[in-house]
Order: sequence, then C-alpha cells, then structure tokens
Amino acid sequence: MSTTLVTGCAGFIGMHCAQALLAQGEQVVGIDNLNAYYDVALKEARLARLAAQPGFAFERMDVADRAAMAALFARVRPARVLHLAAQAGVRYSIDAPDEYTDANLLGFANVLQGCRAAQVAHLVFASSSSVYGGNTRVPFSERDAVDHPISYYAATKKAGEVMAHSYAHLYRIPTTGLRFFTVYGPWGRPDMALFKFTRAMLAGEPIDVYGEGRLVRDFTYIDDIVAGVLRVLAKPATPDAGYDAAAPAPGTSSAPYRLFNIGGGAPTLLRDYIAALESALGIEAVKRLLPIQPGDMHTTAADTTALAAWVGFTPATPVREGVARFVRWYREFYPS
Repeated sequence: MSTTLVTGCAGFIGMHCAQALLAQGEQVVGIDNLNAYYDVALKEARLARLAAQPGFAFERMDVADRAAMAALFARVRPARVLHLAAQAGVRYSIDAPDEYTDANLLGFANVLQGCRAAQVAHLVFASSSSVYGGNTRVPFSERDAVDHPISYYAATKKAGEVMAHSYAHLYRIPTTGLRFFTVYGPWGRPDMALFKFTRAMLAGEPIDVYGEGRLVRDFTYIDDIVAGVLRVLAKPATPDAGYDAAAPAPGTSSAPYRLFNIGGGAPTLLRDYIAALESALGIEAVKRLLPIQPGDMHTTAADTTALAAWVGFTPATPVREGVARFVRWYREFYPS
C-alpha cells in the first residue's frame, strides 16, 4: 500500500488530516519536531490519538534538517506528501523572524527536494490567507496579485508558493497549494483567539479584543478543512489548458500546479464570533477593546468558487455550531 507523508502531524490541522487518512485505511508516516511554540503536552496528546490507529508511524524530525529529510524521503518514498509543518503565527513573526526562515523557507525547500527525489505523485502544501496582505478587495480571489504582505509570516507563505511553482515547472511534480482561512475547532491552537478567549472567560479574566471587535475573519471549521484537503490530495494538480502566459493568473499554470482558497465562506465580525462563544459558555465576556495589532489584516474573506469547481468543496459548519463543538471539547480536555 502506498504511503502518505504528513509533515506537522502533531499540529492542529495535521492531526485531523492524518486521522482522516488513517480512517480511510491508508498508511501514514507523520513527522513533527514538537517545538515549544505552544504547549507540547497538547501536541503529544494529538500524537497519542494517531498512534492508537493502525497504519501510523511517527518520526520526530525537523523539516529544516536537510540530511534527515533527505534520508526520510529515501527510506519512506511516499506516494503523496501533505506538507503542513510550519512556524505559525503572524504576531510571533515580528519578534522571531529566524524561526520562520528556518521552518517555512529552508524546511519547505527540503520538502520540495525530497518530493523531487522520490518522484511523488502529488504534493499538497499549506499556504495562508495572510498572503493577501494589503489587498482590500474582498472576497479574496486566487486571481488577485499577492505582492504586498504585511507580516513576515505572510511573506514566507508567499515565498513558499513561488518555490513550489518552480519545482512543479522544472520537475513536473503535481503540486497544489491551499490558502487556509482562520481554521478553528476541537484540538485547536492555544495561540488562536478562540482558545485564548475560552481560557480567559472560564478563569473570570477579561479578553483582549483587537481592532475593537470590528475585524472580520472567514472562520473555517476543522471538519470542513479536512474534507477539502482530502479531496484535493486525491486529485493531483494538472496544467491548465486555458492558461494564458500573456495574462498569467496566479492560481493556475502551464505546469501541474494549482492554488486554492479554502475558507468557510461566511466572513464574521470578531464581536459576533465572541457572541457565539459567550452563548456556548453561558458567560458574558469582559472585553478590553484594543487597536489592531501590527501585521494583522482587517478583513479576510475567501472566494472558494475555484475549489468548489475543482473538487466540489462546500463548507457546511456554521460558526455558532463550530464554536459550540470547540467548547464541548475544551471542557472535556481541560476539566475544571
């Protein structure tokens, strides 16, 4: 049976995707460096869920380790690669840019070289809605230029898209990039707003509401993300027969390369997101209204028509339901 390599398998999206692949009876090799950017115990708990399923093998490894990655690809020779390992977080990239250079640039270069050596059938990699940066026209479309990132994190994600295209063009590696829009849900990241708000509200502490609650995000529930990722993984990118080199569209290519937005399709005010959390917890938040932070985007909204046409992606989870599911998980995982 062929093997899928999942990088960042101890991460939020990585665990859920690896779990879904295993549920389909596939063989999964997962790698993660278990860094301390956030609670390692949470990452280990995610790994424990994967280890309980047949067909899963884990190797602790840093994608920035060139020799280790080359040896891994030579040994495993995966048929497909789902590359989710990255240094996440817009705000942290302001303080620790070297972490992003190592993980998101050097690490991705090592993944690309491994895919070339193993001649993988399909590489799917995580990009981000943050690449749209200073764009103000919404919803964001893959047809739009993304040349004005407003954080170093976004710049590394844009660079990854360009690096991946070069490998797809030179070595004909079928490659698909997915621009994720604010993913949330059970087992989520502690540095994300929903997790931080929930923890603070249950402790009776105020919450910091940046942009005074007027920021807009295209929140995307994890189950919808997983369904979309698995459909994309099963459909290798192909050259676009209608690609026009005189008027190039960033989302397609004459190479076997595609880029897609993957978002919830219902942009939501941050204050309405908080209201959904207040309803799920039965607690009214004490809010500290603060200005928008450096590197943050005011609005994100995904045009997902291209992904819907490609694999039939249709997000199905309303924000209020997704938030309620997160709260149920949080109370079970962190009993008071």
